[in-house]
Amino acid sequence: MYYPEPVAKLIDELMKLPGVGPKSAQRLAFHLLNALEKDALGLAQAIVSARQKIRQCSVCANLTEQDPCPLCLDPTRDQSLLCIVEQPKDVVAMEKTREIKGKYHVLHGAISPMDGIGPEQLTINLLLSRLRDSQVKEVVVATNPNVEGEATALYLSRLLKPMGIKVTRIAHGLPVGGDLEYADEVTLAKAFEGRKEM
Repeated sequence: MYYPEPVAKLIDELMKLPGVGPKSAQRLAFHLLNALEKDALGLAQAIVSARQKIRQCSVCANLTEQDPCPLCLDPTRDQSLLCIVEQPKDVVAMEKTREIKGKYHVLHGAISPMDGIGPEQLTINLLLSRLRDSQVKEVVVATNPNVEGEATALYLSRLLKPMGIKVTRIAHGLPVGGDLEYADEVTLAKAFEGRKEM
């Protein structure tokens, strides 16, 4: 053992965070050990507080402190439009655009048989019960443009279309400010498919 037990334990716990390897965990651990005690305690208290106070909204499955969440309670939002995203952070990204005037539904993942994630592990049952007897006329599927996101979008489309709901998918393609020469073939193909008249 190279470090005292409490330090080794801290490094092990930090390595459980996504994208944090052994070297980064060591750097973070020593930063926390050298930080002011109030700062280290503030971080620990923020983690505990978030774990205790935050839960899933019973309507949309977004993270919230109150249930239902403020977005679900907002009477000014378009009841006929529902945007489906993979993660709570995607709601924040969509809200920053100020384009979505409707409501949201958070799946908490995407279908990925390789990772053992099927529709049962997502909030699809909550989505279906929510859509029954609702005013929703259009569902915008805003899953990520990767294999799992595409599989999830296709699954949702096949599930929702028989309910008489219009299902649309956010467009894919080149990022604003991107150069054609740096785009991969799939991105260029999607951009070509999504072309529109000017």
